[in-house]
Amino acid sequence: MNITIVGTGYVGLVTGTTLAELGNSVYCVDIDEKKVEGMKNGIVPIYEPNLEEMFLRNIQAERLFFTTDLKEALDKSEVIYLALPTPPGEDGSADLSYVLQVANSIGEMMTEYKVIVNKSTVPVGTADKVRNVIATKTDLPFDVVSNPEFLREGFAVEDSMNPARVVVGSSSEKAKEIMAKIYQPFTNTGIPIIFMDEKSSELTKYAANSFLAVKITFMNEIANYCEKVGADVDKVRLGMGSDDRIGHRFLFPGIGYGGSCFPKDVKALIKSGKEEEFNFQILEATENVNISQKVILVSEIEKYFGGNLEDKTIALWGLAFKANTDDIREASSLDNIELLLKKGAKIVAYDAVAEKNVQKVLGDKIEYAKTMYEALENADALFIATEWPEFKNPNFKLMGEKMKNKVIFDGRNMYPLEIPEQNGFYYKSIGRKTVHVKP
Repeated sequence: MNITIVGTGYVGLVTGTTLAELGNSVYCVDIDEKKVEGMKNGIVPIYEPNLEEMFLRNIQAERLFFTTDLKEALDKSEVIYLALPTPPGEDGSADLSYVLQVANSIGEMMTEYKVIVNKSTVPVGTADKVRNVIATKTDLPFDVVSNPEFLREGFAVEDSMNPARVVVGSSSEKAKEIMAKIYQPFTNTGIPIIFMDEKSSELTKYAANSFLAVKITFMNEIANYCEKVGADVDKVRLGMGSDDRIGHRFLFPGIGYGGSCFPKDVKALIKSGKEEEFNFQILEATENVNISQKVILVSEIEKYFGGNLEDKTIALWGLAFKANTDDIREASSLDNIELLLKKGAKIVAYDAVAEKNVQKVLGDKIEYAKTMYEALENADALFIATEWPEFKNPNFKLMGEKMKNKVIFDGRNMYPLEIPEQNGFYYKSIGRKTVHVKP
């Protein structure tokens, strides 16, 4: 089948490459000429494990194409996926201007029946809005479908090729048949496709992400309480997660959630609720707790240094909001950097993947190290903000030699408590006892 993907951001590029891998001819459209030219030459504009290999394979197989010409791609395809940004406005609502602008263009350009698929995360009722916009521009038949993505950054290729389920919202039998054909390679292997109405499909994405945000935040609250009463959050989460009604995933405490989905989707669902005079109290509490959780270790750093961080050098390991991505949207690292700089500290950061994106935002407000150990030179303390695999088994002896103080503040609970203790480090993590060894 010939398919067009409008938007080559994180969702659009992974979706387009996946659909090409399934044997379709896929035309990816983006207004950024430089980006499109780069992709034509095999340059993947985002970091995602295993994406480049699949991307190049489908370009070489002539199943994956890139263009800035929406009309050209539209004329070649029966199905049009909208994978456009829906950034939060100042009030938290999702900005649908990109989606509706492209819908308007599709209505003006289409010359035959099309299925327009909302892949972007959008509020309930967006399919109706897209349908209304297109209908004002054409009398030709078309259908609008909601088909939300459930990709985890860092595991997007795995998730795209082995989804837990495919959710399709449509009131059209013809559109359902077409979507079933696209996803037949999945259903042939036992992956379920769940058909529902458009509004239920739109809400499913928001509900899923918001629930996971609540689960993370609840665990962070439990972790903070563990510290008050002397319990160990690692043992608590193992005990909880063994209950198959709860499960082990998303029970790892840390310095809050970030990224392109959870913060935005929680805000959008809160705002959508208010528009219907409904208060998502649990989501409002989740958002407030997460804001505090992101910087919860800064007060601990201040406490360790007697309330004064002036001219203290803090080595920062990790800038991405999570491991295996270059995404820094809503990253806890940025919140901590801002607060630590405000308190007079100097930051030397290391993140081999996300550094360039942070440089675009912060410039020379902080220093950037070429290696994780270079960041530790004469550092007063180490702050771990991202759980990159290379941080999991460091050379503690070398760390101690490079640092001014053997002090670690770990926002991702990277190490069993006995490891820093055996190596003579002061070690403060989340929801566990503090290792009080001082050099």
